Amino acid sequence: MKKGKFIVFEGLDGSGQSTQAQALFSYLKKEKVKVHLTKEPTNSIIGGLIRGQLQGDWKSSPECFQLLCAADRAHHLQKVIIPYVEKGITVISDRYFFSSIAFGSLGINDEKWLEDINRRFLLPDIVFYLDVSPKTCIKRISDNRISFELFEKESKLEVIEKTYKKILKKYKFFEKIDGERKIEEISEEIIKKTLKLK
Repeated sequence: MKKGKFIVFEGLDGSGQSTQAQALFSYLKKEKVKVHLTKEPTNSIIGGLIRGQLQGDWKSSPECFQLLCAADRAHHLQKVIIPYVEKGITVISDRYFFSSIAFGSLGINDEKWLEDINRRFLLPDIVFYLDVSPKTCIKRISDNRISFELFEKESKLEVIEKTYKKILKKYKFFEKIDGERKIEEISEEIIKKTLKLK
C-alpha cells in the first residue's frame, strides 16, 4: 500500500460494517500505514440534518433526503476524502453512495435518478459489503440499542438487501464478506484483501 487508497464499508444496519471499518483502521495504523477513518453521514451541518431524519426528529420527502445525502457527500469528498487520498493517505469510509442507492430504493422507484445524483463522485478502490441477513441485523440492533432508526425494520431491510445484491453484480470492486462469523475471522479476511491492493 504505497499510495493512498479509498476503501468503503457497506451493509445493512446492524451488519457490523462500522465495527469492521474501525478494526481495519486500527490494524493499518498499528502497521504504520497513513490512514484516516471517516463516515457518512458526516459531522457537518448537512450530516446533522440527515441523522435527525434517521432518528425521527423531522421528516421530508425521500427525494429531499437523498439530495441532502448527495450534498453531504460532495462536501465530504471535497474537504476530506480527496485531499487525504491525494496526500497518499488511505481513507476508510463507513458508508458511501452505494448506501444511498440501496436505502433510497425504499421510497424512490427511479434507480437511475439515484445513480445520476451520485454519478460524478469518486469511485473507491474496494468496497467491503458485510453480508448479514435482515433477521440477524434486527436482532443485533435490538440487543445493542434502546431504539430503532428510520430503516431498521426487517421488512425494510429485506428490500434494501435486494438492491445491494444488484449493486454487487454491477461493480467489480465489491467484495462480499460473510458477516455472520466471529468478528476476528471477518477482520482477518478483510485485512488480507486490503493488503493485496496495488
